[in-house]
Amino acid sequence: MKMHKREKKNTGWKGMIVGMMVLSLIACRHKVPEQNMAERSIIPLPSSITPEEGAFRLKKRTVIAVDEGNEQLKAVGDYLAGLFNPATGYELRVKEVKPSSEGGDIRLTLSNDAPDLGKEGYELKVSRRHMVIRANTPAGVFYGIQTLRQLLPAAIEKDSVQPGPWLIPAGTICDCPVYEHRGVMLDVARHFFPPEDVKRLIDEMTAFKLNRLHLHLSDDQGWRIEIKSWPRLTEIGAQTQVGGGKGGYYTQEEYKALVDYAASRFITLIPEIDMPGHTNAALASYAELNCDGKARELYTGTNVGFSTLCTRKEEVYKFIDDVVGEISALTPGAWFHIGGDESHVTPMEEYIPFIERAQEIVARHDKQVIGWDEISHAGLRPGTIVQYWARAENAKRAVEKGARVIMSPADRTYLDMQYDSLCPLGLHWAGYVEVDQAYNWDPTTLVEGIGREHIAGVESPIWTETITNMDDLNFMAFPRLAGHAEIGWSEAARRDWDDYRNRLGRFARRFQAMGIRFYHSPRVDWQE
Repeated sequence: MKMHKREKKNTGWKGMIVGMMVLSLIACRHKVPEQNMAERSIIPLPSSITPEEGAFRLKKRTVIAVDEGNEQLKAVGDYLAGLFNPATGYELRVKEVKPSSEGGDIRLTLSNDAPDLGKEGYELKVSRRHMVIRANTPAGVFYGIQTLRQLLPAAIEKDSVQPGPWLIPAGTICDCPVYEHRGVMLDVARHFFPPEDVKRLIDEMTAFKLNRLHLHLSDDQGWRIEIKSWPRLTEIGAQTQVGGGKGGYYTQEEYKALVDYAASRFITLIPEIDMPGHTNAALASYAELNCDGKARELYTGTNVGFSTLCTRKEEVYKFIDDVVGEISALTPGAWFHIGGDESHVTPMEEYIPFIERAQEIVARHDKQVIGWDEISHAGLRPGTIVQYWARAENAKRAVEKGARVIMSPADRTYLDMQYDSLCPLGLHWAGYVEVDQAYNWDPTTLVEGIGREHIAGVESPIWTETITNMDDLNFMAFPRLAGHAEIGWSEAARRDWDDYRNRLGRFARRFQAMGIRFYHSPRVDWQE
């Protein structure tokens, strides 16, 4: 009997111990893991990060509050909800509140008293209970959201429900970009990319705070935009591409939809019609654009420099005026790119007056000219921007003539250059460009005589001689494009290769969650 009581007593103690263990496990399960904002891998690197203790937990009932009466800010709030809902499985609610209100769990608000933030900067404050993104413009709030998504686990990028928890470390980030022009150029002429691919690229650009998409719409191999007054440009000139594929083009409605989609992500679309060279597709479409009045054969190779508009014909300038006019009417951005590169068979005494007249035509349609660095041989109108890609002396000449410069040096920024001799895609006429070479340069010290005040920004061209689909495009663009984005956004004094390499290595999970097929450079320790 005593033994029975003792056993019963011991059993009671055992039950208490088991109960305590269960409670302990439950407590551990709900304990917030230690979070540190400064240890998150954020690209581009913000101007300042001040971590604090604790974390904000994104929950099913989290409310996003935006200033009432601002449609653009409301759209940014809807974008944020749409960004987070797929992976969380939540249906985050967006509500409008008075600008002076502190309501909402996540507050998106505009301020007019933060001159240091400029047009695109933001302040992101996170506490255990609330989060606020404050900026002078909706664009600044939007860029704050791109940083916010990188403070969350990489699984937030997935398009299916993930387990969470969704914790954002507490602290404050103040941030603004160095350069106003942070761009990507996509060549859709050598290989055509349909609208859904361009939209995917826009979304990928968005994550890294890039804000200019330069579309190379015409070249020897294809004409890619409908011009209603010159219909054979697409009836004939859009038929093919490098290697003899079927080609393609954007209707004006499709092009306008791309312009609007980019604008919804605060990206300005810049159209390029290359001239007077790189024009064989146009020359094959209309015989009158040639000096001999004979249409050229369509071209599917990759050689350059053999074609030119007949710069002595008045009909050519009517053609340019019509093309620039129709495209400009569809493009609200301030710029029109006229190319001007590698026109080797155009005599310089004809090339110079042609470029000067092309600038006048663009100005009549209320746009400012951008052109490749060769256009600096001509007189440059006020506001013209020269894109440095090949010859430093051309870029310096442009600065001497009062123009600003977009920095796109081929041996640093051309995303079609091979990583190394084993790279299955790309070319290497400008050399091999590994991830560290793409990152380790400063636009203000690259060319003597071109300083910060002369530079509009940085742009990464993707030429498509060997690139035919989005997986291949992503392989060549990433991770180099992420490094270029940091050069365009972050102060050079704060950038460091070893620090960036570590952040980039931890970014592997995010690239994968975003569906980006990226190059696994051996110079980065990838954490997958």
